[in-house]
Amino acid sequence: MVLDPGFGCRRRRPSSMIPILVLVLFATAPWLYSQETKLSEEKRQQIENAVSSFLTSTHVPGVSVAIVENGQYEWGTGFGFADLEDHAPASEHTLFRLASISKSLTATAAMQLWERGQLDLDAPVQKYCPSFPQKPWPITTREVLGHLAGIRHYKSGSQDDPEVGNTKHFDNPIQGGLKFFENDPLVSEPGTQFHYSTQGFTVVGCVMEGASGAKYTDFMRQNVFAPAGMEHTQVDDRFAIIPYRTRFYDKTDSGAVRNADFLDSSYKIPGGGWLSSAEDMARFEVAILNDKLVRRATRDRMWTPLKPSDGTKDSYGLGWGAIEDGLAAVGHSGGQQGTSTAFLVAPVPRAGVVVLTNMEGVGAMDLGKEILKVLLGVAPKKPAP
Repeated sequence: MVLDPGFGCRRRRPSSMIPILVLVLFATAPWLYSQETKLSEEKRQQIENAVSSFLTSTHVPGVSVAIVENGQYEWGTGFGFADLEDHAPASEHTLFRLASISKSLTATAAMQLWERGQLDLDAPVQKYCPSFPQKPWPITTREVLGHLAGIRHYKSGSQDDPEVGNTKHFDNPIQGGLKFFENDPLVSEPGTQFHYSTQGFTVVGCVMEGASGAKYTDFMRQNVFAPAGMEHTQVDDRFAIIPYRTRFYDKTDSGAVRNADFLDSSYKIPGGGWLSSAEDMARFEVAILNDKLVRRATRDRMWTPLKPSDGTKDSYGLGWGAIEDGLAAVGHSGGQQGTSTAFLVAPVPRAGVVVLTNMEGVGAMDLGKEILKVLLGVAPKKPAP
């Protein structure tokens, strides 16, 4: 599975800190909100035990988890706190930054356009996004969706990087986002090598606007969120009053919890700028598993890893990655200021897991895989003697 890199070397700055002991007491408090469940009591208990261990080991303030079984949304709940200062508990309705799992949402919408004959995945992106400059080689939407286009990622992992720690708000997010990288050289010839790129998904957003004639955000709401029943998924707009939006946290080197660095993600909405809840993301998984958003053949095409011409192994398809560890699943992980996220879909048993947290740099995907193993009845690996 491809993780969202670039946040391991962030500059630390002074801030108010919360003692770890107090945080652990908060995180393990029995203040949980959950929907009526069809999940078996045995599985629920195993999942809650896994989350409890995760909270204790990471000191993350809040986690929301949602479960899909047999193609149906069966259970969702929150653990710990969405807001430490106000002691507001996390729930399945809490809105977290999705970070890079936004890419899977965007890719699904792009494949809808392909199904409708409005988007040629193998045409140069300039056919639909003429504002993106020509490069020495043609670039296709298929290559951008699979991170084979040679478009760079962030220049560094530092908060001082004007992209990583962007503070400017863009009312025209697609064109504003393109300006960060549109004139930069490609890092490789398209099709040859895998280079993960959040910036590239801004090009996908531009392509979608040209192909559909609608604003990217409007197209997403009308064609992905509304049909899937994702009533609360929305842009992470720092100016808007958004009920149930969590606060965002990180940790110092000594392990103290504090408020995360600032971010205005309006320049990268297609690749990392949406807010959603565990419940909404579970509904997205249900819609995908029941062929409500794209046809089964289209879904399978989206989930099939591409093949870089340099011969290296690639586990990434079109906006979705294969989940390792023998789970026969697909999904994505994400990480940025104040969030670590993951969602996983196992197509054959028609199961899914969503894990959203309000702290950066914690193993949301590891927890997601552990929970999926519970659902699938996969025994955990025994430690080597």
